[in-house]
Amino acid sequence: MANGEALNHELSTLFNEMWDMDVNRLMPGKDYTIDLQGKASAAQQGDGAARRLFHNVNEDRLKSIKTFATFISLLDNYETSTGVAEVVTPEETAENNRFLDAILATKVMKLAHEYLLKKNLAKPNLADFKHQLYDIWFQLYTRKGEDSPDSCGFEHVFVGETRRGKQILGLHNWVQFYLQEKRNQIDYKGYVTRKNKTRPDKDDQVLSIQFSWKGSVKPIGSTFIGVSPEFEFALYTIIFLLSEGKVTRETVKIEEYKLQIVVCRHGHHIGTAYPVLLNTSSED
Repeated sequence: MANGEALNHELSTLFNEMWDMDVNRLMPGKDYTIDLQGKASAAQQGDGAARRLFHNVNEDRLKSIKTFATFISLLDNYETSTGVAEVVTPEETAENNRFLDAILATKVMKLAHEYLLKKNLAKPNLADFKHQLYDIWFQLYTRKGEDSPDSCGFEHVFVGETRRGKQILGLHNWVQFYLQEKRNQIDYKGYVTRKNKTRPDKDDQVLSIQFSWKGSVKPIGSTFIGVSPEFEFALYTIIFLLSEGKVTRETVKIEEYKLQIVVCRHGHHIGTAYPVLLNTSSED
């Protein structure tokens, strides 16, 4: 199951159910507007976008949704440079727990839990499942070539890290992208298309983009746009637990998006996780 090129119908059905019940997902054109502008340069020279990617986001709606509000409280808890040991305060542990409590109350995570129970990959008790999620996502570990616990799955995927000031690692989350862009920390450089593919649409909820952050360029970063934190948590956790492989790629169709979901494991924890946009059904 580790490297599925063929469409995984079982997971596609499950993830579409999750997509449909993701009541906290923000809607393009209503809750936020993106401004795609030009195509990014493959050579990473120049800038295909003079303006920000996010033209506007309804922050009142974001802050009124418990899973988004508790998620946002976690984004400033990390030292982004690898090699710098993370120190987790009791307050930060409490914030992690509040976030997990919030997502576990959603229909999306309940469906994920039910599915994993059927596969004997999760414990029936919600407190045990929460402990399992904490270990997968928040337990600190040491990144390659470093000597102290400086990373965790949540930091890598949702917050982003830098390696020696020269490379951007992770940062696959739209809320973090928006907030960093608003603080002028991120410079959006344009969208990235696959060979023979048309430009993305402003209503697309999966994008491949190029950007710079903290002095480095990410030549291609892929991210869901508008989705809730619980949707991404559910998706990546399921693929992580279904496979023992170091790198797992599952091809799925969610809505009109044909995606490869990539999850890399770091022992018992998530190393990285992100969607790769293969195409949308509006394209040939």
